Amino acid sequence: MGADFGAHLAAWSQYAGTWGFVAIFLLMAIESSFVPFPSEVVMIPAGFLAARSELTLGNPWADMILAIFIGVAGSLVGAYINYYLALWLGEPFLRKYGKYFFIKPPVLDRAQAIFREYGAPATFVCRLLPAIRQLISLPAGLAAMPLGQFTLFTGLGAGIWTIILTAVGFFLGRTTAEMTYEELIPRGKAMITAHYGWIIAGLVLFVVAYWAISRWVMKERPRKS
Repeated sequence: MGADFGAHLAAWSQYAGTWGFVAIFLLMAIESSFVPFPSEVVMIPAGFLAARSELTLGNPWADMILAIFIGVAGSLVGAYINYYLALWLGEPFLRKYGKYFFIKPPVLDRAQAIFREYGAPATFVCRLLPAIRQLISLPAGLAAMPLGQFTLFTGLGAGIWTIILTAVGFFLGRTTAEMTYEELIPRGKAMITAHYGWIIAGLVLFVVAYWAISRWVMKERPRKS
C-alpha cells in the first residue's frame, strides 16, 4: 500500500473508537461480495487498532475478539450477496452482464471448475486463496448448494482468514511501538506470505479429514440380523 493510503488510514483511525466496528462490517461485506477489495486493508488495521486500545471497547483482547466476529459476519453477508445473485439470476445473466459487476468469464469458469471438482469444501478452502476468494460463492449459488452447508463452510474459511489477519495486526500493534500506518499493511502482508505454506497445509489436512470422516459416516454397514 502506498503512502497516500497510509495517510488516509491514519486520519480514519481518529474515528475508530466510534465507527470502527461499523466500518469493519461494511468493508468486509464489500470485500466478500463481487467488488474487488482486499481484506488485508481492513482486518490487519483492525487488529492493530485493537492492540493499541483504539477501538470502541478500549480493551485490546475484547476489541480483537469482537473485531473478528464482526469481520466474519460482514464476510458472510458479502458471500450471501454473491450466492443469491447467482441463485436468482442464473449463469446466462452472469456471463452476459457479469463484467459490469467485476465478474470476468475466465475467473467464473475457474470458480465453477473448482466447485465441480471439490464440491462443498471448495467454499472453505477458497476463502483463503487470492482472486478466487469472493467468486467461489457464485458457483455455490448456481448449484443451489444448501444454505446451511454454504454458511458453515464459508464461515469457517472466512473465520480462519479473518483470525489470521487480525492476529497479525494485533501482534504488530503490541510489539512495534513506533510503526506507522504506511508500514503496517506491507509488513503484515509480508508476515502472512512468509507463512502461507503452513496455512495451506493446514487447510489441506482439514479437507482430507473432512473427506475421510464423511466417507466413514456414509459408509454402508452390514445390518445385524
